[in-house]
Amino acid sequence: MTCTDAQVRQIMKERTQGKTQQQAALKANVKSTKTVRKYEKSGKLPSEQKKARQWRTRTDPFAEDWSQIEQMLTALPGLEVKALFDWLCEQHPERYQAGQVRTLQRRVNDWRALNREQIASLAQVHQPGDLMEVDGTWLTELDVTIAGEAFHHILIHCVLTYSNWEWGCLAQSESVLALRGGIQRTLHKLGYVPHRCQTDNSTAATYLLKSKPQPSAEQRRPYHPLYQELMSYYGMEPCVTHVRAPDENGDIEAANGGVKRAIKQQLLLRGSRDFPTVEAYAHFIDEVMERRNRTKLERLTEECAAMRPLAKPPLTAYRERRIKVSAGSLIRIQTNTYSVPTSLIGYEVVVHQHEWHLEVYYQQKLVQTMPRLVGRFQEDINYRHLVGTLLRKPGGFRNYRYQQALFPLPVFRQTWDQLNVWYSERKADLVYLRILNLAAKHLECEVAAACTLLLEQGEHFDDSHLEKLMVGPSRPTVMMSIPVQVDLRRYDALLSGGARC
Repeated sequence: MTCTDAQVRQIMKERTQGKTQQQAALKANVKSTKTVRKYEKSGKLPSEQKKARQWRTRTDPFAEDWSQIEQMLTALPGLEVKALFDWLCEQHPERYQAGQVRTLQRRVNDWRALNREQIASLAQVHQPGDLMEVDGTWLTELDVTIAGEAFHHILIHCVLTYSNWEWGCLAQSESVLALRGGIQRTLHKLGYVPHRCQTDNSTAATYLLKSKPQPSAEQRRPYHPLYQELMSYYGMEPCVTHVRAPDENGDIEAANGGVKRAIKQQLLLRGSRDFPTVEAYAHFIDEVMERRNRTKLERLTEECAAMRPLAKPPLTAYRERRIKVSAGSLIRIQTNTYSVPTSLIGYEVVVHQHEWHLEVYYQQKLVQTMPRLVGRFQEDINYRHLVGTLLRKPGGFRNYRYQQALFPLPVFRQTWDQLNVWYSERKADLVYLRILNLAAKHLECEVAAACTLLLEQGEHFDDSHLEKLMVGPSRPTVMMSIPVQVDLRRYDALLSGGARC
């Protein structure tokens, strides 16, 4: 009979107390006294008598090719088992079948556990006030909307490694401006400055010009000038992790997952993921982090005692660029293209590049504000800037490089397509440009509504028909009466004879 270790211990206890073998067997719920004699004679527990199995229950299907498999796993550490099995099936289709892939996965896992050396995570002892880790974590997966529209955003997250106190700000990309904004907002919320600030090896904090040679594995990329300026201004020592070493930023990586879960839970309790404005959503994020920080105040007090008080105002939150407006009334910020009023063609403008928007200045006067584009090789062309030029040169419309931007709403494109059916190419372009000019001078939504109405009627129309709809019936002129002020004291004086009219 097979016994457990607990039963054998009970048997030995009963025997040492003078009980018979039968009594000990009954006490341990063992049916046979032979079992009692067996374990008394051996003096070992059942777990100590088990021997590792040294034989296979079935033939190893990979025995013939295992030496080659080991060589491939050694030479190619990143090789996936599925790809390796597909290769084996191609080499020996008569030997392997699809159902054997799981067997190979177990064999490879066992081999790697005994033969592949890995890098261990080394727990660190953090000193109060010494280090703040910074990272950007995407929150788009939370499906938050602003006024019903999807919101693509990132949280610039800062964490003090000793107390795990956290703060940050929302941004639309992990840029150097977003990094500056998140760090400054955290420092001014905290009121103190840690000794060091650590980020990962991203292009936000570090950069490399294409004209310079690539650094070797031992070398570090230089810090971005705007990031280095921030570190010098607040007196913090910048440091970065090694490439592909996220465990070096372990505190912030763990905090990223924690704050995401906390935000998700608060969104569930709120009952809605839609916010009226970005500011309202940012306030909601601040409340979540405030709630998470309440349990860290004791260790935060220790950190504050070891840090320098913050005594400097924040730096500017924008990057200044001087750009000459091209002949096409365009400016280029990094790789993205924006349009500006044609009056600025040939002149140099100053652009303040903020995280969320751009401001265009000429002679220190604000000319235009527009959203900052995220990504590469994108365009923000405002048809109001170019419709005057296109009316003077309508032949340039049909093959204009940024023609798609001249259809602000789908109904405008539908209108132009229908005009091409009714009229010649030149007349269709000219009529559409006049309609676009009406949209620039009046409300765009009103022109769109008029186009929709005329398209539904199905009759030929041009810009003159839209003008009649836009003007509408004449309104009667209202005469304004001017109130007359009457001084009744003159009448009182006339009746008493004390004054002449």
